[in-house]
Amino acid sequence: MASPKAIENTEKFMLNTYARPALVLSHGKGSYVYDTTGREYLDFTAGIAVTALGHSHPDVAAVVADQATKLVHCSNLYHNEWAPTLAQRIVSATTEAYPQGTQGIYAKEGSGARVFFSNSGTEANEGALKFARKFGKHVVATGKLGSTVSEAVHGDPNLKSGLVSFTGGFHGRSMGALSLTANPKYQKPFTPLIPGAVTTRYNSISEMSTFVDERTCGVIVEPIQGEGGIHAAHVDFMRALRHRCDQVGALLIYDEIQCGLGRSGHLWAHHKLPADCSPDIVTMAKPLANGIPIGAILVSSKVAEIVNVGDHGTTFGGNPLACRVGCTVLDHINTPEFLAHVNEAGEVLERELSRVLAPFFGGVVIEQRGTGLLRGVQLSSDPSRLIELARDRGLLLVAAACNTIRLVPPLNTSIADIKKGAAIIGDCVKQLANEQANA
Repeated sequence: MASPKAIENTEKFMLNTYARPALVLSHGKGSYVYDTTGREYLDFTAGIAVTALGHSHPDVAAVVADQATKLVHCSNLYHNEWAPTLAQRIVSATTEAYPQGTQGIYAKEGSGARVFFSNSGTEANEGALKFARKFGKHVVATGKLGSTVSEAVHGDPNLKSGLVSFTGGFHGRSMGALSLTANPKYQKPFTPLIPGAVTTRYNSISEMSTFVDERTCGVIVEPIQGEGGIHAAHVDFMRALRHRCDQVGALLIYDEIQCGLGRSGHLWAHHKLPADCSPDIVTMAKPLANGIPIGAILVSSKVAEIVNVGDHGTTFGGNPLACRVGCTVLDHINTPEFLAHVNEAGEVLERELSRVLAPFFGGVVIEQRGTGLLRGVQLSSDPSRLIELARDRGLLLVAAACNTIRLVPPLNTSIADIKKGAAIIGDCVKQLANEQANA
């Protein structure tokens, strides 16, 4: 039985914004978590793609304990040793892993890419949108507009302020990010949203020029959508998007908050794309400090050059505790051996799921999709019942859009546990199919 006091206090004192099952988690180890009754669960949620190194990782725990005795926070009034260290490692790891890159954050000219630290993914996206707005003003003021921009926006920097996102995308719940998250469930209670934000179809080249136009300052897109149901962007679409942004003088922003930092089997999901798809900005958060709150914005030199003192800020962002943990996590993820394991585990998961789900395709199961350890199984109906059945069998899953269960285990989950999770999913789908047949 779950701890009744914890649930009672949640209902009595916490704002009612989450629907949770009646269990209280007390601790975790590796790819497993445990509730207050001692029951064990194989965790295929990883805190929604956060605990990339699993729970209670010894290196993370040691760094947290040591840094907590030294300096947790000092604000950005002063330098600390770990924020610039992590920034340097992010820039170096990104560019070294993608030597073919020549534009955007990989441009050889200029002073090089730079990093701004925040506390979360939505904050990272908010900062990126602000930088895009300022960049729009800059290109109008300097006359460095794209090749197809008409005279209409010359002389009025505020006209180049449009922001474009895509169907199925999820960029956060703060007002700017929410305005670019085209889901009525999230947006409707909080309208009107910020002006100048529009949404067009993901993977549609034909609509692109209509929405990404001379008044656009920034375009934000997930190379692989997570919350949207595990959908990958097509190469031709991303190439066309990069070209269109260049045409109209807009920034291309890749939201890699969920799909980045190893989850795709590459350091960044966009590293699976050709060099002519390179972004101007990359936002990141979730796994960067394995659960310690952190976010970051990686910007190209042309963006860095127009951001001045006072243009953006944060109280907690870049604190030495989060950034030191971030260094530890990045050092683990950014190795050939670690990424090879993610790819192997992803292949095993795909193969095992294909085997156990084979009798149910065309019925309960529509398809499975994904790459690395960012995978989804789309059902023909709401996945809530399947998630409940899995939890009863000791496996934690999380839903996504399009009736999809999202599979995002810790990146270092063992092959044996990957197979175990797939087997449990197969058993649950079988029971679900029997329930539906007998309904």
